Parts: sequence; C-alpha cells; structure tokens
Amino acid sequence: MLEKYDVIVVGAGHAGCEAANAAAKLGSSVLLITMNMNTIAQMSCNPAMGGVAKGQIVREIDALGGGSGIISDLSAIQFRMLNKSKGPAMWSPRTQNDRMLFAEEWRLMLERNTGVDFWQDMCTGLLIEEGKIAGVKTAIGVEVKSKTVILTNGTFLNGTIHLGEKQFGGGRAGERAATGITENLVELGFETGRMKTGTPPRVDGRSLDYSKMEIQEGDENPSKFSYSDTTKPLAKQHACHITYTNPETHELLKEGFDRSPMFNGAIKSAGPRYCPSIEDKINRFADRDRHQIFVEPEGWKTVEIYVNGFSTSLPEEVQMKAMRSIPGFEKAKMFRPGYAIEYDYFPPTQLKHTLETKLVDGLFFAGQINGTTGYEEAACQGLMAGINAHRKVQEQEAFILTRSEAYIGVLIDDLITKGTKEPYRMFTSRAEYRILLRQDNADLRLTPIGHAIGLTNDDALRKVETKLKGTNTLKKALLKEGVAPAVANPILIAKESSPIKQQVKLNSLITRPRIDIEDILAMSDKVKTIAEELSKEHEDIVSQTEIQLKYDGYINREEDVAKKMNRLENVKIPADMEYGKLASLSAEAKEKLSKLQPVTIGQASRVSGISPSDISVLLVFLGR
Repeated sequence: MLEKYDVIVVGAGHAGCEAANAAAKLGSSVLLITMNMNTIAQMSCNPAMGGVAKGQIVREIDALGGGSGIISDLSAIQFRMLNKSKGPAMWSPRTQNDRMLFAEEWRLMLERNTGVDFWQDMCTGLLIEEGKIAGVKTAIGVEVKSKTVILTNGTFLNGTIHLGEKQFGGGRAGERAATGITENLVELGFETGRMKTGTPPRVDGRSLDYSKMEIQEGDENPSKFSYSDTTKPLAKQHACHITYTNPETHELLKEGFDRSPMFNGAIKSAGPRYCPSIEDKINRFADRDRHQIFVEPEGWKTVEIYVNGFSTSLPEEVQMKAMRSIPGFEKAKMFRPGYAIEYDYFPPTQLKHTLETKLVDGLFFAGQINGTTGYEEAACQGLMAGINAHRKVQEQEAFILTRSEAYIGVLIDDLITKGTKEPYRMFTSRAEYRILLRQDNADLRLTPIGHAIGLTNDDALRKVETKLKGTNTLKKALLKEGVAPAVANPILIAKESSPIKQQVKLNSLITRPRIDIEDILAMSDKVKTIAEELSKEHEDIVSQTEIQLKYDGYINREEDVAKKMNRLENVKIPADMEYGKLASLSAEAKEKLSKLQPVTIGQASRVSGISPSDISVLLVFLGR
C-alpha cells in the first residue's frame, strides 16, 4: 500500500470495478477497498447484463473504454437482442452470464491493471481537511491518504435484510453491513434516506421438470456487447426456460402476507417500481391470474438456478410451498430463499454532473448510493466517477456527457436534476433522443470521445473510422445506383410492397416497410459486391447503412431538436446566482433553484416545477 493515492475507490461492485479500472487506465494511482476480496464484481441479483435501455448503457461503457462489455462477453452463456420486432432505437442486447466467471474475469482485468492496488477492510469514515477529501479510515484502524475518494457502497450502508418476520444486518446474504460512513456523511451535512430492493430464491436445477416449461433459446446468430476484437460471439449457448404462476400460487403466497415485511410495516422504504416482489405483484395486479417466471441458469457448470420474477421476502416456508405450485417446480429444492434488503442512499441532487459531491471537494458517489438500481446503471456511474476523479487530480476539465450524446448522460442528468425517491432504473422512454442513442452506434458516438480523453486505444478509433467510412461508401452507392422495374418488382411483390413503374434509386426503396437491405442488394450485383467487400473490413457496415438510410428523416429531425435544446445547455448560470432577488421568479422556482444550483439554463429547465416563464426570467436576467 502506498502512503497516498490519487483515487481511493470504496466498494468493488460494478460501479467500483469500473471506477478503479478507468482511473488507473488513465494513469492515476488507485486503491480499491473491499470488505471481501472474494466477492469482487459479485452479481448480487440476476446473472445477466443488459436488457431494455440497459444494453445500450453497456455498449456505451464499452465504446468509452470501460470493462463491462468485455467482461459480459467473456462470461456470457446466452445472447439475445431484445425488441427486434420494433425499430432500432428499441433494440437492446442482453446476455445471460456465468456468475462465477463474470466475477473472475473482472478480478483478472483489475489485477492486470498495474495502477490498481487492493485492500480488504471496511471503510468506516472519511478524512476531511478544510472541506476537501484527504483519505479514508478503516475498521482495523488504518488511515489511507488520497486526493479523491469514490464511494460505491451498493446496498451495504447500514444494510438490513428482511426474511419474513426475521431481520438481521447485512449488505448481501452472508455478508455484513457497512457502518460508519452514513453517520460520517450526515455529520458533514449530507441528506440521507433509505431504499429497498429484493432478490428471489435460488434453486437446484436438478430438481426441476423442464418438460413443463417453455424453452427460451439465444439468438440463432448471436452478437456480443464489445465493439473490440477482444471477444467473440458465442459458439454455443445455454437455454433458459419460462413458466408461470397460477391462482393456487397466489393463494399460497397470500397466506404469508401477515408475516410479510412488505405489508406488516417492517419495511418502510420505497422499492423498485419496475421490478416488484411477487407479493407486491399479486397485491397490485389482483386481476392477473398468472405472472411470468424466467428460469435462468447461473452458469455453464453449476446446477444453481435463478428464479427471475419471484423476488420475495416472505417466510422461507411460504416461499417453498408457493414455488412448488408452479409448473416444473413441483419437486424444487431451494438453495437459498429470497429476501429484501433496506440500505442507506444519498439523494443525488447533492451531486454535480461529474458525480462529485457539492459539499466535499474531491468526494464522488457512484451506484446505488445515488438511488439507482441495476448493474448497468451502477457501472456507468462508476466509469464516469473514475474518469472525473482522475481528471480532477490532473486539474483537467470535467468530463460530462449530455442527454443527446448518451444514455449515460440522461441517467446522470436525471439523477442530479430531478433526484429520486425510489430506485431509479433506466428505460428507453427516459431518453428524449433515443433514435440518436441506439445500441448500434454507441461506438460512432463515444469511441472518439473515449480516445480523446485517453481511455480507448488507437485500434478502437481506427475500427470506428473504418465503420464510418464504409457506411458512407455504401450509402453513396445506394444513392447513386438505379434499378429498373423488371429487376425490382419481383422482389417487391414477393414482400407485398407496391411495384415501381419507372427506374428509381436503390436508396428510395429501403425506407419501405418489410423491405430490408438484403432485398435491395439482391437488385444490384454491383452494389452487392461493394457491400460484401466492405463487410470484410467491418461486420457492421451493412446493418449500419440500412439503419441510417431507413430512419434518415427521423434521425435528422431529432438531431435538429437536440441542437436547439443544446443551445440552452450552453447558457451558463453563475455559481453565485441569488435566485431570491429575482422578483419575477415563482416562489417554487426560487426555492428549488437555490437548493439545486443548476449550472446551465438547460438543466434548470428540467427541474420539476420550473415553468417556461421562470426560464424566460432567467434568460432575460442573463442578457439572453
């Protein structure tokens, strides 16, 4: 251990791993402190990465130079692209992962990063000198000095596990809670709150009857998360299964409601709205006679199964009895019961866009401490905090992504501008520019930025340049090449598309419903040859060309809107702005803007309760 570090990262979950890896890759000396070296990058809940909007975040992390995409690929047992029946703005990659392999690969990546040191201990407090962070204190009495600190404590801060009427301290099943930090931060003036999350039982796969379930295979031609050549698509995949609860299951669960911490008052904090417990589901959706259960293997070699959709904190005997009423689970053996957990978080309106706290210079928060839920949301915050901690040490300009640049930008802006009183989860609907923020173009959007700040290498940038150049070449060929009715019509009619009466350019046909780029290439041997040659240079050129041409009008319209809105992002608000002295501002605006201290007019416009007239007042005052 060094006498002093550039960056100390507290916690080695998804946020902590990304933070430590990024800061060290950029050249900072980093100490990663974790209570248990054997649980680095533990997948505390489901053994999966990505999904709706979350998959876009993993792609963005990879494009910037983070590790989650590569680790997900190396530990994947199944790959699926979700929402393929919808437009490309909704397409979301998702992997099922080998839980043990995921943690192992992350630890190996961190150990190969020579800028990262490790220390197994509990961080119990912070060292502050003249309002600036100076290091941390640990449970065994060690004090470590540093220029910045990133707290990524997950669900461990004063964590309480609920299982029926039983309560016990813990940050995760089998692991103790972390104490001291919350109390320290409250003394410093931070506002804190409590949140709740939960997890389902794990069962023995050998005790299940899969013949009574629907099989769910991976994609026939699987892709992957990482844009780099470090990983390859899966050659073989592990199947998942789907089954359903039924009225009997619901009645058996209701028998334990009087002992449920969800209903007897033991749990007082808000849980994740979009990932409710099974008891919450049957209570809120009483008219539904069944709920979907995803039966997810935990890895290539283990028999352990994750019962996705059955998150619960009911007594273990109630869980077991109800679960055995589900088709395929009649003889199920439980490895460990589901449980709920309450933990401390800090409302993220106390942060800057860099994820640095407003109260303590050099102190950053990332992950569930900010009120988010999900591995992907945590990982991207860790990446951004790691980058900004390094840049602060180097006295470089802050690194901030806007809402029109990345889902990461949407997430951070939502958190610090609007705050959250329940676990925040990312959805495509949260991004107003989701046609621009697709999973297929995260590399085009963000790899040049990652390269400019020093996180991605020259090979990654060259690959993006090849993709961009090839896409433009193929687009030009399709815009230039014409096709006659005799050639096009047999293909168009076969696809139930109206025939053409005269020669048209190939690109004009690609915008039609049911017509894809393979149909267009079949109309011209010349362009097909060009496409085949370009595909040898980059595998995504043909698909990227199709998306850009097919949705050209929508993309251009959204880019125009983004440019107009970004003008407001460029109007800075002075740090010493005294909103109380602006007589024309509403009382609500004075109160909220004084508390949040937005840095731009754009951010101020997104604060709840701020009206267009309030923004007009600010613009007039600023001389705009």
